[in-house]
Amino acid sequence: MARPNRKRQKKFRDPWWLLVLAIVLIVVALVLLQPDPFQRILLFVRDGIQVTIYVTLVSFALVLLLGLVVGLIRLSKLTLLRGIATVYVEVIRGIPVLVQLIFWYFAFPSLIQDIGRSLGWQALIEYRPNPVAMAILGLTICYAAYMSEVYRAGIQSIPRGQMEAARSLGMSYFQAMRYVILPQAVRVILPPVGNEFITLLKDSSLTSVVAVPELTRRGREFMAASFIPLQTWLMVSLLYLVMTLLATRVVAWIEYKTRLEK
Repeated sequence: MARPNRKRQKKFRDPWWLLVLAIVLIVVALVLLQPDPFQRILLFVRDGIQVTIYVTLVSFALVLLLGLVVGLIRLSKLTLLRGIATVYVEVIRGIPVLVQLIFWYFAFPSLIQDIGRSLGWQALIEYRPNPVAMAILGLTICYAAYMSEVYRAGIQSIPRGQMEAARSLGMSYFQAMRYVILPQAVRVILPPVGNEFITLLKDSSLTSVVAVPELTRRGREFMAASFIPLQTWLMVSLLYLVMTLLATRVVAWIEYKTRLEK
C-alpha cells in the first residue's frame, strides 16, 4: 500500500541566537565580575531601556499605519492627492532625522505659541511640548515617508492580474486591497519592514537631544556624574546590541512563519 506523500516540515533553526546569547552572557559577566561600575551603570540606565523600547514600539506602530496610508495614496489615480503624498515623501527624506526631531521639539511649539498670540488663545500661548510625545511624532513623520515607499514597492510587485481577478469577482478596490493584494504584499515587504524597525530602534538614540530620558541620554548623565566614559559607553553599546540582535532574530522567525511553501 502506497504511503501518502507528506512533505516534511523543517524546524526553524537559527544559529544566530547563539550570538544573542553570547552578548547577554558578556553583559551578565561584566555585571557579576565587576559590579563597580557595570552594575551601577545598568541600574542607572534601566529606566532608559524602558523608554527606548516604548518610544520605538509606539513610533513603529504609527509608522506602519501612516506609511500604509501614504503608500496607498501614492498609488492612487487622484493626481492632487498623489502629488501631495509625493511632495511629503521627497521633502521628509531630504531632511536628516536629527534636524526633524529638533524642529518638532523646539520650532513647532514656538509656532503653536505664535498662533496662540495672534488668536488670543491662552491655552496655545502656554503650550509646552512633551519630550516623549514630540519624539514619537518626529520619528513617525520621518519614518512613515520611508515606509510608504516600502509599501508601494511591495504592492506594485503583485501582478496586476490579482487586482483584476478580485474586481471581476465583485470586490471593491479597498476589499481587493485588504483581502487579496496586501496579504501577498506583506510577505514581500517583511524583510525591509524588519530593517526599518531595527533602524528606528537605533535612531531612537537621537531623541536624547530633545530631553527624552532614553538609554543614550541616561548613559550621558551617568558619564557626566562619574567621569568613566569607557565603561559607560561599553555597557550602553552592549545593551543596544542585545536589543537590535533580538529584534533581528524575531524578524527572521516571522519571515520563516510567513514564507510561502514552494
